Amino acid sequence: MSDPNPYADDSYKWGPPQPPGNPPTMPDGQGYGYPAPGATPAYGYPQPLPESAAQQGPGYGYPGGQPTEPGFNLPVQQGGGVPMLSLGDITVMNDGIVTPSGTLPLKGAVWTATDMSRTEEKIPTVGIVLAIVFALFCLIGLLFLLMKEKRTTGFVQITVTSGGRHHQTMVPATGPETFQWVMSQVNTARSMSA
Repeated sequence: MSDPNPYADDSYKWGPPQPPGNPPTMPDGQGYGYPAPGATPAYGYPQPLPESAAQQGPGYGYPGGQPTEPGFNLPVQQGGGVPMLSLGDITVMNDGIVTPSGTLPLKGAVWTATDMSRTEEKIPTVGIVLAIVFALFCLIGLLFLLMKEKRTTGFVQITVTSGGRHHQTMVPATGPETFQWVMSQVNTARSMSA
């Protein structure tokens, strides 16, 4: 270990001797990874564009043109519907229900909503600490035990069945009022489905 880096001179020391600076070659004279002189490039090299690609078309992801063009509009969904309301990943149009699994007919759809959330009420840690600290000085500190903290967790499950197909989605519950909001949306969808 007298030499700190035995490879500092960048010379090859093991195996059969090889001439320096020559890349490995293929039998037909083509270097590994490089096309033969005068040959067309293979897979992985830039290919010339086909004739059909010479025309300028809309950009990828923008079927109606570029979004910076004035009057840019996305194409209307199947059936020419207009979005009326949205519940999770379910969108209710004026003539159908669009879900990730496909479009369902709006007429005769059956809607259900299930509250799978819960609201817990507990005394926060700050209230307990303040009650202990102030209970030593006076009995007024026990009023800190009246502090309450409400926390809602869970989801509201929405299910729609129409045309022999079924889809369900989950809307996260952010508070105790989430279920009432979802039910008002579901009731609107039910009235549209009648």
